[in-house]
Amino acid sequence: MRNLFNFLLRYRAWIVFMVYVVISCALLFDRNPYQHHVYMTSASAVSGGVYDVANSVTGYFHLRSINDDLQRRNAQLESEVIALRSKVDALELDISADSMTVAEPLKEFDFILAPVINNSITHPYNFITISRGEADGVIPEMGVVDQNGVVGVVNVTGKNYSRIISLLNPDFRLSCKLKGSDVFGSLVWDGRNPREALLEELPKHTVFAPGDTIITSGYSAVFPEGIPVGTVRCNERNSDDNFFTLRVELLTDFSKLSTVRLVVSKNRDQIKAIETSATK
Repeated sequence: MRNLFNFLLRYRAWIVFMVYVVISCALLFDRNPYQHHVYMTSASAVSGGVYDVANSVTGYFHLRSINDDLQRRNAQLESEVIALRSKVDALELDISADSMTVAEPLKEFDFILAPVINNSITHPYNFITISRGEADGVIPEMGVVDQNGVVGVVNVTGKNYSRIISLLNPDFRLSCKLKGSDVFGSLVWDGRNPREALLEELPKHTVFAPGDTIITSGYSAVFPEGIPVGTVRCNERNSDDNFFTLRVELLTDFSKLSTVRLVVSKNRDQIKAIETSATK
């Protein structure tokens, strides 16, 4: 207490001066409108600056909690995106199954829908890999089509995966004919253009025109008759005078394969048994 009295006595002049200044300012800014306006404006600016500094300081200390909250929200959004992608993929497969109506004869066959997981179109011998196998009912020599036409034939099967000989493979030959005609030939890829193939061994008396449709002949247990394959582009030169070759523009775009379906022939075993017994 004595120290307080000593402080007041020592600085009494300054204390009295400050009291007079405060009283003078109060009377000045309270009784005069202009000075009151200046005071309020300056006070608002000063208080606003103080508030900004205080907000910046408190905001800095809250950055960790804000960042943690953002991370939690991002994780939640990523989970939702993954779930939505899965639903979209499932819906796309369902839509593909409903929309893949290649030809009327195919409706008499069952089919297995299969996503393509690997595909080549630039190699001399091209193959396609699908994520369906023996566990899904896939067996060798199943025909493969997409929404446009013929894709190839299954040649190797595993438990969950299978390999398809692509139509873009010289080892794969397909019996085809001109739509509306009974003459048939053998379709084979010549290794040049992934959008074109050759229809060979057509008799010279065959009547055709550019734009005519090429379909499967049905002379096998793999594909039924009438599956679209391509359209005639032009006549290729052939050294054999009794036959000629047509260049065919393929309907299937192999660079865009995403989902295919495997043709399940209900009469395949019977046809194979008859052909085997006839050979013997």
